[in-house]
Amino acid sequence: MEKNKRISLGDSSDLSDLIKGYSKHWKWFLLSAIFFLMLGVLYLRYATPKYKAAAKIQILEDKSASSELSVFSDLDFLGKGQNNVEDELEILGSRSNLVEVVDNLDLNVVLTELGNVKSREIYSNKPFKVNFLENDSIVNNSKLEFFVEISNSTTFGFSLDRDTPSKIYSYGKNIPTEIGDIVITPNLPYFNNYKDSQIKVSVNPLYVVAEGYQERIVVNPATEFSNILNISLEDANQEKAKDILNNLIATYNNNAIIDKKAIADKTSTFINERIKEISSNLTTVDQTAQDFKTSKGVTDIQGEANIALNVGAANRQELENAKTQLNIASGMKDYVNSETGYEVLPSNVGLSDPTIANTTAKYNELVLERNRLLKSADEQNPMIVNLDQQLDGLKQSMQSSLNGMERNLGLQVNSLSSQMSRINSKIYSAPKNEREFRDITRQQQTTESLYLYLLQKREESQVTFASSSPKSKVIDYAYQVGDAPVSPQRPKVYLAFLFVGLLLPFSVIYANQLMDNKIHNKISLEKLINEVPILAELPKMGRKEEMLIKTDDRSVLSESLRILRTNLDYLIKSKSDKKNNVIFVTSSVPGEGKTFISSNLSMIFANTNKKVLLIGGDVRNPKLYTYFAQKDVDKIGGRSRGNVDIGLSEYLHDPKIQTKDIINSMLVHSTTFDVIYSGKIPPNPAELLMGDRMETLLSEVSEMYDYVIVDTAPIMVVTDTMLITDLADHIIYVTRAGVTETKVLEYPINLWDQGKLKGLAFVVNDVKESNLGYGGKYGYGYGKSVKKWWKF
Repeated sequence: MEKNKRISLGDSSDLSDLIKGYSKHWKWFLLSAIFFLMLGVLYLRYATPKYKAAAKIQILEDKSASSELSVFSDLDFLGKGQNNVEDELEILGSRSNLVEVVDNLDLNVVLTELGNVKSREIYSNKPFKVNFLENDSIVNNSKLEFFVEISNSTTFGFSLDRDTPSKIYSYGKNIPTEIGDIVITPNLPYFNNYKDSQIKVSVNPLYVVAEGYQERIVVNPATEFSNILNISLEDANQEKAKDILNNLIATYNNNAIIDKKAIADKTSTFINERIKEISSNLTTVDQTAQDFKTSKGVTDIQGEANIALNVGAANRQELENAKTQLNIASGMKDYVNSETGYEVLPSNVGLSDPTIANTTAKYNELVLERNRLLKSADEQNPMIVNLDQQLDGLKQSMQSSLNGMERNLGLQVNSLSSQMSRINSKIYSAPKNEREFRDITRQQQTTESLYLYLLQKREESQVTFASSSPKSKVIDYAYQVGDAPVSPQRPKVYLAFLFVGLLLPFSVIYANQLMDNKIHNKISLEKLINEVPILAELPKMGRKEEMLIKTDDRSVLSESLRILRTNLDYLIKSKSDKKNNVIFVTSSVPGEGKTFISSNLSMIFANTNKKVLLIGGDVRNPKLYTYFAQKDVDKIGGRSRGNVDIGLSEYLHDPKIQTKDIINSMLVHSTTFDVIYSGKIPPNPAELLMGDRMETLLSEVSEMYDYVIVDTAPIMVVTDTMLITDLADHIIYVTRAGVTETKVLEYPINLWDQGKLKGLAFVVNDVKESNLGYGGKYGYGYGKSVKKWWKF
């Protein structure tokens, strides 16, 4: 539970540090916000206001389109469908429509009245008109800019650059340009309004201007699934915005009607071509029917077939009768020819010839009379002989008649049989002829019905397209939305500039933090090292501030040094086996403040009536003597207490020099402590430090003083300090805020892990007041009366 609590506190602390990292720069945030708000004021002062124009239309249910399509609905020529509002929305704001609008309103030619700071577009009541002599196809795809200075009603100045001298032209004269000659004519009613003004004329390609308006025009349905569309446009010129919207709606409707007319023309062309083709086909089919009837010799196949059936039946009956008569006649003939005597002949046998019937009847009468006479007379009886002669004559006459009748009946039977064959041929061929003629008739009827159908549809389509209506109904023509401009909006502009004003320093600070690899205070150093103690952090000093503390000083520097003294005393007293009072002060590189800390640490210890010795251990680059000389420190004791001309390097080189010879007494701000200067720079500093004299010196002075502070060389630059680190009881490693890189700290930490730097402790120097850690957070100088920043 305690562990979780610590983690929570750590997270809260990290968030607090993050906020503090930005809040400490509040002055930059304030200045940036004020600066950008002033820029916002200037922007609003000179920005061109934009006004919003809006219009509302209703997409009509296109019933005419349905009827138009129904012309070919039976043929599946076009298909069926209803208007889709989303499709109409895209069509309304299409590039082609806007190109036409730009062309109709001449929006690709813009006149702008130039001012010293702010310019103004001239849309209506233009002072002159620009006429192009080149083809529209070239002008509409060209870009040109020139300047016109209106001077009087007869001449004007013309130039291609605003800063070049103008050339004088008369109105109506040809002016050569890169897109061809142009002619400028004055618009007298509004000419005087722009006298002595310079006007810029900009000619842009139609499609570029159209695409610009296409991006700015907003078309949206009033509600979901609604057929009502809201159209809006923001522009600096109110009248221009309204004209564009109204012209766009008119163009949309007009193009819809033109599309319908194109469909009507296409439909009429198609129908006329089909009628022409079908008419030719119909003529061909009629000719085929005519040729068929002519070749078959028929006019009415069904009627003639019925007649043939009736005639055939009668002919068949007549043929049967003729055959019967022929058979009877042949039989009668054979009977008569076979008859040798005078016997009664058959009568009423069915022969149709009355002559034969009469002859037979008379023959039978004579035979009967002869038979009666034979009863009373013999065959030689003249009467009998006379009868025999008559009978023989009748018999011959009958035979002759029968022969003629047989011959005639034979011919009649043959004739009837031939006629019957012809009739049967007609009867048998009638179904085939009827089928062939029916195919021709069906083709004829189909072609004729299609011909009549297309004639009807042609008339219907003409009526339909003649009565076609626009695709939309205008609910509201273009109007201005409100009196105030919609852009720029002051609250939003101020808010945007304020946001940028706050974002800029935030971004700079954030980028600086991302690229920052320096130590800044005690807290940032604590995050990098764990077990090595950090004794204190010292504030950044101004150029005019005193670098050496005074006895009763209560500045932030003095309080920080007292904290350093207290923490260092704790480390010294924690070991009771020996005096434990030799303190080395070192750093990574020069310039991190080790001499500054060594000097002030000596003074802060001396203020407690302790005996303190400060040794200049950096024999390669002595700074201690020059440091105190620059601070105008008064030296007392002089040569009686020591010799300032010799120092540590001389002591290490000459065994004859004793410790007392190099010790100098120092009085600084009523604080007294002893100093051993570095001496002259030797040619072999490393070898001198490796000798026994350094150990002897430190052992001796350690017994003589309460604190021995050695200002050593930087350990990453030279090896001098590393040669004598085993002689130190404590090593104060100085880091400088904003200078010491975090990666550099790996070197002393690794040495400490290896046991080469014993008693290692860190001090952070030159910390900005805003970055001071715990002491800075809760306030140094406890007990002092400090006014708040807002109290004057």
